[in-house]
Amino acid sequence: MNEIKLGVRGIAEVRVDSSNTAKRVGSGSLEVFATPMMVALMEAAAVNAVAGYLEDGETSVGTKIDVSHISASPVGANITANAEVTGVDGREVTFNVSASDDSGLI
Repeated sequence: MNEIKLGVRGIAEVRVDSSNTAKRVGSGSLEVFATPMMVALMEAAAVNAVAGYLEDGETSVGTKIDVSHISASPVGANITANAEVTGVDGREVTFNVSASDDSGLI
């Protein structure tokens, strides 16, 4: 693994559709963006942030996450997750992550 720089960023995007709603994935009964899907999108943004620093055969895996899902996003909304590297301690990388839809922070 190459030295990961503080402040490096990654993004991941998705559109809410029937495949990623709370009702579909079993995390609720509404046709809104599912919290587990938001977490997966945030993890994808974190992976994207460090992908350029990994050697062939190396990967990144999440081991801890602390998030709040504060706003529901309806089918058709565009979701963008952002991740920024805020700490590096050996192989442990810490990120600040967020997700937003067309109306703001979710």
